[in-house]
Amino acid sequence: MVGKHLQEMLPKAVYVNSADCDLTSYSETNLLFLTHKPDVVIHLAARVGGIIDNINRPCDYFEDNILMNTNMVNLSRLHGVDQFIGMLSTCIYPDLVHKYPMTEDMLHMGAPTKTNFSYGYAKRCLAVHIDACNEQFGTKYQYLTPCNLYGEHDKWGKNSHFVAALVKKIIIAHHNEEHTVKLFGTGEPLRQFMYAGDLAKVIKYVIDEDIRASFNVATSDNLPISEIANIALGVFKKINPTSVARFEYDPDKPNGQYRKDVSIKKLRRIIPEFEATSLYVGLNKTFNSVLNEQIPIWLN
Repeated sequence: MVGKHLQEMLPKAVYVNSADCDLTSYSETNLLFLTHKPDVVIHLAARVGGIIDNINRPCDYFEDNILMNTNMVNLSRLHGVDQFIGMLSTCIYPDLVHKYPMTEDMLHMGAPTKTNFSYGYAKRCLAVHIDACNEQFGTKYQYLTPCNLYGEHDKWGKNSHFVAALVKKIIIAHHNEEHTVKLFGTGEPLRQFMYAGDLAKVIKYVIDEDIRASFNVATSDNLPISEIANIALGVFKKINPTSVARFEYDPDKPNGQYRKDVSIKKLRRIIPEFEATSLYVGLNKTFNSVLNEQIPIWLN
């Protein structure tokens, strides 16, 4: 999702996906470093998925992410990589804290939320590993902690993120002339959602300007799920005015963490001109891209 945007911004970089290398394998990952001899590593790889998959497969999420992250940091150091940028997630932050939005120094003030516990801890361990590496070996590695992301390059399969699942449900409901779109929970939890291309811009900036600090990357908006869903439906109805869909929430399904908004004060100090893409604009890009490219696959 982020890598596709980076390919447009950093076309000369080498891009590797899961078909090229199994990053949970030390030997395969070591061969990757031996082959490409990188000076800069942007570690975007992770096992990710929706709330139900996280609940049902906690060990898979922990093991795969721990192995990938450990191999990448360890081999970056051993192969003399100058700049390592690891991607975390706001899922790493405590489930409940005394004040919001959360700042970078609040990371270890409690355990991650139960619904993403294994994933959250595995990602938090990446931060611990990077900090420990810097302390012991004098590296200047860093991690960025983005809020929830969305965009046209998201996963559109069974275990997609919230916005991708939402976009897909709205389109399918319209195609099937259904009046309701069912969503988990109550719609009350608050979320920061950022267009994936914005994170790619931040990554490029820290490379271009040789920034080595670790910090949160998010939008200043922290909206209820119900409002995010309504904005998405409004964007779609602008494209397809005949749509009659509305939302129906299922309170028996999990809500997930109530809020996990993070502060972007440090981000604004480092990149004063940073301005996130509005949710409406980002969703419009996502819908239009999906309607042009993905819809035949879904509806066959």
